Amino acid sequence: MNRLAQETSPYLLQHADNPVDWQAWGQEALDQAHSEQKPLLVSIGYSACHWCHVMERESFEDEATAAVMNELFVNVKVDREERPDVDAVYMDAVVALTGQGGWPLTVFLTPGGEPFFGGTYFPPEPRHGLPSFRQVLRAVADAYRERPEDVAAQAGALVDALRRSAETEPSREPLTEALLAEAERGLVSQLDPRWGGFGHAPKFPPASVLEFLLRRGTLDPGRLTLDGMAAGGMYDLVGGGFHRYSVDAQWLVPHFEKMLYDNALLVPPYLHAWLLTGEERYRFVAEQTLAYMLRELQLPSGGLASSQDADTDGVEGLTYTWTEEEGAPPELLQPFEHGRSILRGELDDDTRARLLEIRDRRPQPALDDKVIASWNGLALAALAEGARRLASDTLLQAAIELGKLLAVDPLWRTLRDGRAKHPAYLEDYANVAHGLYELHVATGDLRWLHEARRLALTAVELFGDPERGGFFLTPSDGEQLVARQKAFDDNPTPAGSSMLAFVLLRLARIWGDDELERQAVGALRLVRDLLPRAPSAFGWALCALDLHLSPPRELAIVGDPQSDVARAALRGFDPNSVVAFGPADDVPLLEGKTPVDGKPAVYVCERFACQAPVTDPAQLA
Repeated sequence: MNRLAQETSPYLLQHADNPVDWQAWGQEALDQAHSEQKPLLVSIGYSACHWCHVMERESFEDEATAAVMNELFVNVKVDREERPDVDAVYMDAVVALTGQGGWPLTVFLTPGGEPFFGGTYFPPEPRHGLPSFRQVLRAVADAYRERPEDVAAQAGALVDALRRSAETEPSREPLTEALLAEAERGLVSQLDPRWGGFGHAPKFPPASVLEFLLRRGTLDPGRLTLDGMAAGGMYDLVGGGFHRYSVDAQWLVPHFEKMLYDNALLVPPYLHAWLLTGEERYRFVAEQTLAYMLRELQLPSGGLASSQDADTDGVEGLTYTWTEEEGAPPELLQPFEHGRSILRGELDDDTRARLLEIRDRRPQPALDDKVIASWNGLALAALAEGARRLASDTLLQAAIELGKLLAVDPLWRTLRDGRAKHPAYLEDYANVAHGLYELHVATGDLRWLHEARRLALTAVELFGDPERGGFFLTPSDGEQLVARQKAFDDNPTPAGSSMLAFVLLRLARIWGDDELERQAVGALRLVRDLLPRAPSAFGWALCALDLHLSPPRELAIVGDPQSDVARAALRGFDPNSVVAFGPADDVPLLEGKTPVDGKPAVYVCERFACQAPVTDPAQLA
């Protein structure tokens, strides 16, 4: 075994028996590189990554390749889900070098941590214009030894570029409704008119963009995409939930890994489409996705696992594909590989249950059972809203238990087997605060509202940039990498800055806190000029801007959240209203709000100017 044997990450543990002398990222590796005067080889991936497994089988398990690696480099393995800061810095470096990125990420560093060469997957033998991995290893080592000036110049230029990316100046132009309208038009123009989604193959689920379109009432592009994704293939007709992405334009052939964050983010758009259209198929997809999350990702120790592999026994999609002999309806089978097919179409309840029972008896894909705070925050939001919208006690209890796990101080990044690993990053604080706010709305319990505010205020303190506004990915007291970065892209998950801005805007309206609003606006100003130019990259920032520009509307609800009047107040899709449940005098929106004649009451307010309290649900229709 190498030095990964004591790690908690399933991805790192998968490499613990490699003949490569791997170690985890840390000062020890950098010190070793200094003392041995070797460059570092940093390999970054994640447990559910298909091509990461391929490169391991081809290269990292190969004794001859491992011998070259051990001779020439200090070798470091990184789980990108555990260390998003390390991944972000070196992914940006490789994209700057090659024009593209992805996993497995292979990057070579000086002993000071400065990147000077990198790429993604390298084959064991030269093919498709790519050199073999061993050729790359020797060429990089030769360059490091024989041309140190060139290496230093390349590393210096890359580090300068990485640092400049965090020095974006806020726009001085106003934040206006015209930005939202232009972004909306841009998204509609980019829509695939046949299958929905944006761009061509491969297609990723555009959850944040769909949320923005539904908030704007732009239903046709949203419905086309939601229907296309749910037709079968990328959506699992048998077990519910969504695979990572589609390799084609029609959402048919998926990359079969299933990620917690995709499923958590897709539940709200399907729920909201159901509320806006009344069409039950959207409710059904949301219900089935939530059921999948609890059935297959919920862990006995608490929290939800981060992902399931694409492969089973080394074969991609083996668990999820079918033959006619296995009992699948032949009219629904679409050819895939190895004589197996993908299901696409509609299944009745009995057939779905029968096929799931058959599938459960097969070998199952590996589960990455580490709990990531950020992704569990997104799952908490989905479970809480799902519980409220679908009147499900099962979902509500699951949400409450998850809230208890996440409402801790200090917040961690990952948890596995009771061991918390690494301090939390910006996205962890932002997404957990978002989930806790939704849990407050679902339960009426003030604890969750206060916890959401505590985390949001802590995030402002730890990650805020008082000079240029916005928020850094890493905390001010965290490990110092070669560059401290800001992340703005809302794909595949909302950027931490977008989500924190969204949370701060909601809390600002509940607490009447102009400083929280100012912090949120500062984050939005950093992406203001990018929104109309690349709207598909900034879906959640657009949601936050839509909230910021909307007329303030606050709902102060006192009394039982299950009361008829409370349910009536929250029945529709009203995304720009903020909600607080009381009574409570330590929350400004709720101050002085009481039941009326002992009955639960709803106070509809605008900038804390409230209408007469309502106790009759019919008055809220």
